[in-house]
Amino acid sequence: MEDVELDAFWRGRRVLVTGHTGFKGAWLCLWLEKLGAVVSAVALAPETHPSLYEKLAPWRAGRHHVQDIRDGEALRARMRAVQPEIVLHMAAQALVRPSYDAPADTFATNVMGTVHVLEAVRACPSVRAVLVITSDKVYANDGGGRPFVETDRLGGHDPYSASKTCAEIVCHSYRVSFLDELGVRLATARAGNVIGGGDWAKDRLSPDFVRALDRGAPLLLRYPHAVRPWQHVLEPLSGYLRFAQALTEDRDGILPEAFNFGPDAACVATVSELAEAFAAAYGVENAWMPAAGLHPHEAATLGLSSARARGALGWRPRLTLRQTVDWTADWYKADRNGADMRAFSLDQIAAYEQLAVSEPRAARAEDELMVQA
Repeated sequence: MEDVELDAFWRGRRVLVTGHTGFKGAWLCLWLEKLGAVVSAVALAPETHPSLYEKLAPWRAGRHHVQDIRDGEALRARMRAVQPEIVLHMAAQALVRPSYDAPADTFATNVMGTVHVLEAVRACPSVRAVLVITSDKVYANDGGGRPFVETDRLGGHDPYSASKTCAEIVCHSYRVSFLDELGVRLATARAGNVIGGGDWAKDRLSPDFVRALDRGAPLLLRYPHAVRPWQHVLEPLSGYLRFAQALTEDRDGILPEAFNFGPDAACVATVSELAEAFAAAYGVENAWMPAAGLHPHEAATLGLSSARARGALGWRPRLTLRQTVDWTADWYKADRNGADMRAFSLDQIAAYEQLAVSEPRAARAEDELMVQA
């Protein structure tokens, strides 16, 4: 499934995105606009200033609304007004550490917010497919280090991870109880440890690094030896777009209920290794140090197998870890130099799309053999 097919599919397609003011949501809406989709969106106001959403303005149409997904009645009214064919649900409380500070709010947003989205879908006959974005942290992590596959047991230690696991269970229930019989395809997508330009959230490595750089201080790392599957934001977003298209076209309901979207093994690295890669991109030394004190629990190792997505969707990650870091650093450098960040971000999307066109056939054949094995 090439990006030219994405363009043909999404052009003129009515889409509702939740969470458009967030980091991944803003990138996704920009890409959908580039593809020619008719994008409507609901989310809370941006939580950070600056925010990527504001940097990417002006938006093509006045269909973006500040709205809380915990308000089910208002969400149903918005869904009826928009009449989308596809719903991409990304709105969430998306950080581990704040989930310890406000667990009730985290569960209210991530669990009941998902319920409200699916209730609104039930009442809107135009919807053909729903993709709910959860997390790589939905798996019961025993610390063994094996990459998780979609059939592994779900779990969740911290409130964020547990709330996303609950959202998976909610989706399964709504699928088999209501949406299958309505002919609405519903699935979940699991990815995590996403970096890229325009993220200003707290407790994420790349924006924390940029803030430390601005202060002239080293970055403080809570768990420098924790292993994570790092990927540029455009990697999972390309998977979401392919998955949503496949769901919409899957009238017989033969697609699996969930896909992982993770990077190649070469992009798995410790937190400190990624910090050092950013330091090299910025030409600085002694860029980090361990953070003192006790910290909330986080898994020591996370990894995802994306073999299912490669085999069923033809999706594959395209960027090396070096490219992922360089693209991210280039974005922040351009922003600091006063560039037009909407144009710069569109250029990065176009460059990413071009990688699919120039991707060697041999690499694709190798993927097919790996999946078959």
